[in-house]
Amino acid sequence: MERKYGMFIHFGINTFYDTEWSDGRLPVSGYRPTAIDADGWVRNAYEAGMNYVILITKHHDGFCLWDTTTTDYCVNKSPCPTDVVAEVAKACKKYGVGLGLYYSLWDRHEPCYKDNAAYHDLMCAHLTELLGGKYGEICELWLDGAWDKHPWQWDVARLYDLAHRLQPNIAFAVNNTIGKAGLFKLTSRRYLPHRYREGMPIRYFPTDFRLWDPFFPPEDDPKLYSHGGKSYYLPFEATICMRPPNNWFWDPKYEKDKLAGADYIAEKYRSLTAQGNVLVVNVAPDTNGRQTAGDVECLLAAADILGIRRSAD
Repeated sequence: MERKYGMFIHFGINTFYDTEWSDGRLPVSGYRPTAIDADGWVRNAYEAGMNYVILITKHHDGFCLWDTTTTDYCVNKSPCPTDVVAEVAKACKKYGVGLGLYYSLWDRHEPCYKDNAAYHDLMCAHLTELLGGKYGEICELWLDGAWDKHPWQWDVARLYDLAHRLQPNIAFAVNNTIGKAGLFKLTSRRYLPHRYREGMPIRYFPTDFRLWDPFFPPEDDPKLYSHGGKSYYLPFEATICMRPPNNWFWDPKYEKDKLAGADYIAEKYRSLTAQGNVLVVNVAPDTNGRQTAGDVECLLAAADILGIRRSAD
């Protein structure tokens, strides 16, 4: 809750194939950024008054953006072997910005995915690589894609315990946090954030906060949710895509897409932080590994409206 405001950074193999979701079959050879301007990404976040970033480490396609020994579907087997997580971690340390990591539970590339036990071991190996200290302190773990299996198949408690053992101060959550146990349907509307009511069940337990992007909670957002007959206080982290509707990864049409707008970002920042909630804005780097000038200008304009702009000089 004290972090208030952050930047989501969607970057990966999808960036180079003009797609939002891919099925794990895109050739690694197509991942060819001309640079990884991680310093620029984090500097932009810092100057815009943001206190942390959340970097995609593995999306639903299974492509890993860090130097991993667990798969060949990763940056270190690509034409650009730069460990993106390491570069962002270095920049976060430089600017005093928190580092959060996004990791998709769903993996459309990994052969052992359907074997729950084997895949759990793989996920734990991934999280150990990411959270084990190589990249410093990690402030948040944002897990996605749980809808592809039943909640019990993910053994969230094991992942939660591992994350907190490796990073005691980490905030942990699984997307679509609130709702009845059972296979989540993307078309389900009953537990949308604007319909939250105190005491609603926690679908993925344990958790430290709530997620369901890209929606917003009600103005009187309740914080108490239930599991096993007990109540838990859970703030909400909301997401805005700089290029709506829901343009997460950069694509060739990106410059033609309408910006979310500085006034809109400022309005949502004020509303969410007044509720004790958090806002992140997604700003996608392009195929040159850089964030576009229009996006950065919009963030800085929002920071000026809010009076939170900083200078990195």
